[in-house]
Amino acid sequence: MLISAIINAIEAYASPALQEPWDNTGLQVGRAQAECTGVLFCLDVTPAIVEEAIALGCNLIVSHHPLFFKPVKRLTGANLVENTAILAIEAGVAIYSTHTASDSARGGVSYLMAERLGVNPERALEPKDGAPETGLGIVGDLAGEGMTQQEFAEKVKQAFGCKMIRASKVDLDAAAKIKRVALCGGAGGDMIGLAIAAGAQAYVTADVRYHDFVDYRDRILLIDAGHYETEAPIKERLRQEVEARCPGVKTYCTKTEDNPINYL
Repeated sequence: MLISAIINAIEAYASPALQEPWDNTGLQVGRAQAECTGVLFCLDVTPAIVEEAIALGCNLIVSHHPLFFKPVKRLTGANLVENTAILAIEAGVAIYSTHTASDSARGGVSYLMAERLGVNPERALEPKDGAPETGLGIVGDLAGEGMTQQEFAEKVKQAFGCKMIRASKVDLDAAAKIKRVALCGGAGGDMIGLAIAAGAQAYVTADVRYHDFVDYRDRILLIDAGHYETEAPIKERLRQEVEARCPGVKTYCTKTEDNPINYL
């Protein structure tokens, strides 16, 4: 099976047409017409990930975040990105990234967050091309009667395996139930206003700025559950999509990758 067949399977799930204009999804390193010996899924491509792929006999890495995001003018091994690219090229390992294509796909990153939290997706927070089910973020209602702020905060920690979360300074003992929720995996601080406009009582995302907590503390419960934590589920979903469309291909989710942020 060619690498191009794996790429076609991924793009049937997360079309490159869904990526943001500033993004760089797609094949980053390697030849699409090479025969695929196995696929390793990860969030970030590093030398350790390439070494893991080599050890597993995989010549294709599928990452969420692009290896090449900023322009690269030379490959001399001067930094992590260059070292990673050189190692992959020398080993004949191709690298493909989905990033905002899988962020905006129906069933993508924010949908996976909704599954873990028991939120029934209604529409994207920022729909694409008039299609309410595709685009960045998700808004919907929690199943059942809702949760108190404390219950919801604990649910978020459990759902994403968070050692800690950052939450806006609100009354976590309040009796009012959280029912309508907005979600966005990764850095979604720019869409807080959209979450409020959609009627959300709580918004779960990552990389929220201090001043956002100040500015919106009285309008919505903000929960920063971590960039790694909110996006990690996409690895297994991408693996499932490839396995369903390309039976027989060897697939692995990385076992060497972990959160680069250490909570002390």
